[in-house]
Parts: sequence; structure tokens; C-alpha cells
Amino acid sequence: MKVVVVGDIVVAPSLLEEAAKELATDEKLDIVSIEWETKDRLDFRSKAQNLELNGPEAEKAPEQLYKEIVDADILMVHFCPVSKELISKATKLQLIATCRGGLEHVDVSAATEKNIPVMHVIRNAEATSDFAIGLMFAETRNIARAHAAMKQGIWLKDYVNAGYTTNMRSMTVGIIGVGHIGRLVAEKAIGLGMKVIGYDPYVTQEQIDDKGINMQMKTKEEVFQEADIVSLHLRVTPETENSIDAKYLSMMKKTAYLINTSRAKVLVKDDLIYALENKEIGGAALDVYWDEPLDPDDSILKLDNITLTPHNAGSVVDALPKSPWLLVKTVNKYWEDKKSDMVVNKVEYPW
Repeated sequence: MKVVVVGDIVVAPSLLEEAAKELATDEKLDIVSIEWETKDRLDFRSKAQNLELNGPEAEKAPEQLYKEIVDADILMVHFCPVSKELISKATKLQLIATCRGGLEHVDVSAATEKNIPVMHVIRNAEATSDFAIGLMFAETRNIARAHAAMKQGIWLKDYVNAGYTTNMRSMTVGIIGVGHIGRLVAEKAIGLGMKVIGYDPYVTQEQIDDKGINMQMKTKEEVFQEADIVSLHLRVTPETENSIDAKYLSMMKKTAYLINTSRAKVLVKDDLIYALENKEIGGAALDVYWDEPLDPDDSILKLDNITLTPHNAGSVVDALPKSPWLLVKTVNKYWEDKKSDMVVNKVEYPW
């Protein structure tokens, strides 16, 4: 079995190669290791952002990969672009696996056309779900605003949400996108004693009940209408891009909050700013943005009812180095069960 691994300056090829050796197969493994080169971490971040904004055609994969992919059985990458052109050269490929959650660097549609499963892993799921809960506290209880005022010598006691500040147990959390991270947020909110409702077109009430999560699945409209805090946990797809717009924001209570730790492009920026400026919703907390880093003149910085953090939700020390082994563990489980929640496209099991 030929396995091609492509690392980079952040997740080294050697880590992916070592992890690949633990693939549970009786076949002899032929592992080819390649690096998607960048000049430094700043260059990597620039190229990664280009991929996140513009898709897998925006950057070029290593030339060696175009040769090795021809007879590869498995492709394992971190952030290396996997474009339609690259996929078209594969004659035996049975799996594309990436050791990150976002899939902007992979042409999933092109893989689906060739019945190639695309697998990802949520390497920082615990960290991101922790952070989402933290943003709920920070925004609803004005923690960040109080801190900023204290640093300026201001003893601030009056806030924009002073008329409806309450405790967390009195609020209902609405989860939009009940995947791995969404479920973790639900579990943690339930642990705080909060009522949790959710919406996901691909998740049924029966599936949630089977996982033992005390969450009631509702329509998208019902979640926006009923929740005191709406937390977004969506991948960017043609269906989800700009899917949270004025229509849904206008359904929210005037005292409700919007939290986004997923992807900025699922949310219409101008509609959010309008809702916050006109106090149509209580507030918002964001960790992701339409352009990163945020422009110092961005109008979102002028709002008094928003908490902002610089894409920190998944930043924990152990997520990246462990991600290749998490990916291999997920592949092995897929082989064992012949199905996986981490396969994002609808294809037939190829083995």
C-alpha cells in the first residue's frame, strides 16, 4: 500500500511519516514523504489564509506530489493544497486524509466525483469548544470589557447589556452545526446547567439521543428565535457560506448573543454589524474574521457590544504535534467500522 504524506513547517513530514507507520493494514507500507515548502511561518500563515479564502487552486502543491499521487493508495496532508488537478492524476487513490478540521485546502467535490473519501480530524475540538464557552461568559458578563476599562483606570459598572444581564443557567444555548465541536459545546453547556437546543440538517434527534446528549433538535428558525445564545459551528461549504444573514439575525431576541468560533464566511459581515449597531441583538463574540489579521480601521472595532479575540480558539500546545496520530487512529477506526463521522463526503466505502 502506497501512502504519500505531505507535511509542512507546522506539521513536519517526519511526524506524518511516523504516524503513517501505525496504519493497521496487513499490506506492506510504502511511505513517501514530501514537504509543502514555505519560507517561514509567516509565509505559511499567508499561504494558509489564501487557501482558506480562495480554495485549493489558490496555491500550488509540490511538483513531486503530482508524480507520486499517480499510483498512491492514501494521501495524508496537513495544509498542502489538494486541488481538482491533483486529484485527477490519481489512478488508485482510496482516501484523502487531512490532520486538521478545515477543508478549504481540499477539493472535496472533485474527490467525491471519483468516489474518494475525504477524512478530517478535529484536532483542537476540546480547545475550541472550551473557548466557545469562554466567549459566552466573556460577552454576556462583560468580562473583557471590564478588563479593558480597568486597564485604562476606569471603574466601569454600566454596560450596554446591563438591562438583561443574567446567569448562565437562566439562558438557552442554540447550537448551529452539531458536529464534533458542536456536540462538545452542547455537553459543556449542559454541564453548566443550561438548556441546549440545536440544528443540523444531517443530524437527527435519534442520533443525539443515542449519544446521551440532552439536547433538543429543532429547525434553524426555531433555534434563532428561542436561543439566548446562538453558537455557530459550521464548515464553509456552498450551502453554509453566507447562510447566517439578516433573515436569521432578525429572528433573534433583542437580548440574545451570537458566538462564532467556526468560520467567518458562514456569516454575512454587514448584516451582523447592522444588527449590533442598531441593537437588534444583545451582542456577539467572534474569534474568526473575513480578513485576518483584522484591519485597525475595521468598523467592527467601533462596536460597543462585541467581544473579539484573534483566532485563538484552537491554539493549544499539544493539538498540532498529536494530530498525525489522531488522523491515523481515525483511519484505522474507519477501516474497522467501514464508516466514520470524520468522512465529510457521501461516497461508497472503497475497501
